[in-house]
Amino acid sequence: MLPLVISAGEPAGIGPDLILQLAAEGAQVERPWLAIGDPELFRQRALQLGVEVEVVALTDSEAPEMAPGRLSVWPVVLQVPCEAGRLSVANAGYVLACLDLAIAACRDGRAAAMVTAPLHKGVIIEAGWTRFTGHTEYLRDACGVDEVVMMLATDDALHARAPGWQGGCGLRVALATTHLPLRDVADAITAASLGRVLRILDHDLRRDFGIARPHIAVCGLNPHAGEDGHLGREEIEVITPTLDTLRGEGLSLDGPLPADTLFTPRHLDGVDAVLAMYHDQGLAVLKYAGFGRGANITLGLPIVRTSVDHGTALDLAGSGRADAGSLAVALNMAAEMAAARASA
Repeated sequence: MLPLVISAGEPAGIGPDLILQLAAEGAQVERPWLAIGDPELFRQRALQLGVEVEVVALTDSEAPEMAPGRLSVWPVVLQVPCEAGRLSVANAGYVLACLDLAIAACRDGRAAAMVTAPLHKGVIIEAGWTRFTGHTEYLRDACGVDEVVMMLATDDALHARAPGWQGGCGLRVALATTHLPLRDVADAITAASLGRVLRILDHDLRRDFGIARPHIAVCGLNPHAGEDGHLGREEIEVITPTLDTLRGEGLSLDGPLPADTLFTPRHLDGVDAVLAMYHDQGLAVLKYAGFGRGANITLGLPIVRTSVDHGTALDLAGSGRADAGSLAVALNMAAEMAAARASA
């Protein structure tokens, strides 16, 4: 069975800690998994954390042997030594090299899916990758696709393929725009971009989550979804016409709906996913509902990619106080999505 691979992310952050925690506990995942990073970094961090984990370096074609207390690693060597909690611009290339190996392994059939530990965008930008905006956009460009969709899901959305599942299980929130300044959001929401995002969301909910006809609720951009044009005209001029067109193609869509009331049990009943217009409109709600037990999923890729729902948490790195719950959810979600694609 092809393994899942975890790129270790920012070496000074909690990514290595979380991976070691799952290895020490013998995380229960449907597929074998391994890390991509510097084996010596993992050994040093294990000593700092006081966890007993045997770190085993493999070639990048070897599969892992799973056992509690054992961590298999496809090696990528740090550029400079790393201290927990202290960023170094010199290791930006290492972070991207880990990510590139994970992408390549998924694309050439050595891995079933990839999971990403958090990275630090500022370090990568300061190191010279000035156009870098995050994992999502980097994966889009590396895989040569025009559009991807960021979606976060809570852990109770894991078993969407269970017999008799009818929707409304867990919370899934996708984004029409991702890492943009707020002043740029309205201009970025066009009929073409919104149509592409919703088609990807509908398609991947069918393929990767086994939902026969996804029911998607769509947020408005403005307060009260524009209040009939009195609080903004994007709903009238862009969002509603686009939804009408897509309904004509067979998509099941509600909206545009006021975001301040959409995220309530009555409006979410029977909804498989919500599309928010911008990052904080949707993710603030999802993280309140399930922070630390959610996963970030990139839709629209030829490979499966999930990630944690949090950042590098430099203040927790090396302390033993980091919580690996989100990484466990991301691993299990990647395993389920890989299984769904294999059986499609």
